[in-house]
Amino acid sequence: MLTKEELPECPVATTVRLIGNKWKLLIIRNLVYKGTQRFTDFLKTVPAISKKVLTDNLRALEEDGIVRREVFAEVPPRVEYSLTALGQSLRPLLNAMSDWGSDYKNANKI
Repeated sequence: MLTKEELPECPVATTVRLIGNKWKLLIIRNLVYKGTQRFTDFLKTVPAISKKVLTDNLRALEEDGIVRREVFAEVPPRVEYSLTALGQSLRPLLNAMSDWGSDYKNANKI
């Protein structure tokens, strides 16, 4: 997790730093709207993401306290990802982004 000194002073820049790349937003989208996911679920629903990029972004989100990784002691091992309370607090932001995107598409007839 980043320290206060490592984060930008601007709150918007802080948000962008934590969730601002397209992969993180799509991972969070899946968890907000579909709930707990397994690694393969992300590979199926996040277009063109590689295993390495997915792994790196999941680790970063986990390190920043947004995503929880739970490993089950089974054979073969099962790993599930879900949002922490902090991650759940992003739901209104994702809803606003979804509404804005729909409005944009409708207004421009894309």
